This record gives sequence, C-alpha cells and structure tokens, in this order.
Amino acid sequence: MGASTNKPDQHLRYETQYKLDGPDGVKALLAGYTTLRQRRFLGDMAACDILIDLKRAIELASLTEKQYEALRLVYFDDLSQTQAGAALGISRITFREHLETAIAKISDIYYYWASHGAGYGTTKGAV
Repeated sequence: MGASTNKPDQHLRYETQYKLDGPDGVKALLAGYTTLRQRRFLGDMAACDILIDLKRAIELASLTEKQYEALRLVYFDDLSQTQAGAALGISRITFREHLETAIAKISDIYYYWASHGAGYGTTKGAV
C-alpha cells in the first residue's frame, strides 16, 4: 500500500482492508478515521491516500448540511448519536436517518469508482 521511505523494509503499511461497495464498509472506514489520521502523521502514505479519497467521496456525495453535520459529529468529533442529535436539535431517530443517508450516499460514490476502474474493487479487499 503506502510507503514512507524508499527502503521497502522500512515501509509503513495500513493493512486494514475495507469493502467499500456498501454502507457497512463505509461505516468501518469512518470508524477507523482517527486511526487513519494518526497513521498519516507516522508517514503512512496509504492512510493519506485513504483520507484523501474519503474527503473527495464526501464532497461528491452531495450531502445536505444536516447529513454532513451528522457524519462529522459522530465520526470526526466522536459524539454518540444521542449527543449529536441533541447538538443539532433533532431527535435521535431523525439524526440516525440523516447519518444513514449520508453513509449510503458516500458508499454510492465508492461503488461508482469501483465500477469505473478508479482503483476500488467491489469484491474482496477493496482499498
């Protein structure tokens, strides 16, 4: 995957694989966001690539403001769904709907990339 030096025995590798052709894979990727950010600062270029692609997928997903805020509060700011719903002034059920829709839209972007040869597979070992 990614390397931090040109010496293969010193390469850092992000070994986790995500099957990004559905919401479950995107949830797993988002759940690993903090770890990816930490690995980026350790020189893991694969983690950098994954974060860049995630940012681009979120941009292309055309999320509403509430959908983006739901995503940000839970996965980037580490709030519970109850806390995040309260922060947005909406019920937990409504919050969950925004979050699930956001995740589905992002997974659609990864699925599109996979079906158009953009480096993501819809079979085992996507990223």
